[in-house]
Amino acid sequence: MTVGPLFNPSRLTLARKRRGLTMTRLAELIGVEPRSISAYENGEFAPEPERREQLAKVLRFPVSFFAGDDLEQLSPDIASFRAMSKISASKRDMALGAGTIALLLNDWIEKQFELPQPNLPDLSREGGPEAAAAAIRQLWGLGELPIKNMVHLLESRGVRVFSLAIDAREVDAFSMWHDRRPFIFLNTIKSAEHSRFDAAHELGHLVLHRHGEPHGQEVERDAHAFAAAFLMPRGSVLAHAPRFATVDLLVKLKHFWMVSVSALAYRLHAVGVLSEWHYRQLYIDISKRGFRTREPEEASRETSQVLAKVFAALRDDSVAKKDIAEQLHIGSEEIEQLVFGLALTGLTGTPGSAAAGKRRGQLRAVDSDSA
Repeated sequence: MTVGPLFNPSRLTLARKRRGLTMTRLAELIGVEPRSISAYENGEFAPEPERREQLAKVLRFPVSFFAGDDLEQLSPDIASFRAMSKISASKRDMALGAGTIALLLNDWIEKQFELPQPNLPDLSREGGPEAAAAAIRQLWGLGELPIKNMVHLLESRGVRVFSLAIDAREVDAFSMWHDRRPFIFLNTIKSAEHSRFDAAHELGHLVLHRHGEPHGQEVERDAHAFAAAFLMPRGSVLAHAPRFATVDLLVKLKHFWMVSVSALAYRLHAVGVLSEWHYRQLYIDISKRGFRTREPEEASRETSQVLAKVFAALRDDSVAKKDIAEQLHIGSEEIEQLVFGLALTGLTGTPGSAAAGKRRGQLRAVDSDSA
């Protein structure tokens, strides 16, 4: 619902939640009663022009953002969040707000470029996460080779990958289907190994829980098991497993699959290489060394091939980041955060020097060998 030609209440709600603010806190920041913010968001009346300027400044959105059409505000029901009990409502809403802005940016990009089409199978009836991981590897022609780059692989199969850029480790990642397109949002503040595992975990949700099965610990365990089996196939693990695993050996071995020490120990136990006692001893040693929070010999961070090509092409056309932000009526920081850790925007051309929309480039999907 839009109140007047210059103010949309639903956009104020989105902007407030995107910044992790309560109505009370937002009211304090602009010097009004909480009842006023509630009235603004419920469409009882619109804020005066001066208040709109204050709202825009505090929420870091241009005034024009609040005059747009309704945007689809994502709900927790359509997104897969891990450990929901550990995520505060404000952090969850910030992540979902980022998702809504990402949909805006993705729609804009798809009008300028032809992106890889989604090619993810429905494996909800495959017979368990281990079987599903083996099935998708076979379908994609991966065999039991290590995945060189999870982000490239996902993008080549039509998954839209964006960054959460939220400084909250309890928000691991989340995924969703929207308009028949799969999306994955990664917390790129985490280590490269953990981010890879999160990407595989969310791939598990996309192929196993496509039809919106209820969220819960069982669903998360399935996605976790899928990720472990997808990144570390059983046959490959058995072929390379050490006779007697130590933490030092695991630190060396983890580079083969580019996973964390903890994930490798878990997988070795899952395939029967480690006894329960041996696994517990390794787990204790890993914890004592601080390797659960600080990954030893961290791998290089994976970046997006699609976003890199998009921004390189836009730069060649002298389309600046400010151009995109102005067309979407958002701040440039939103674009920065959505690609943080995945791509350098590099959009330094003169704003407005090229009309976006002329280019309809095709971004070729990378093949599985390069992924």
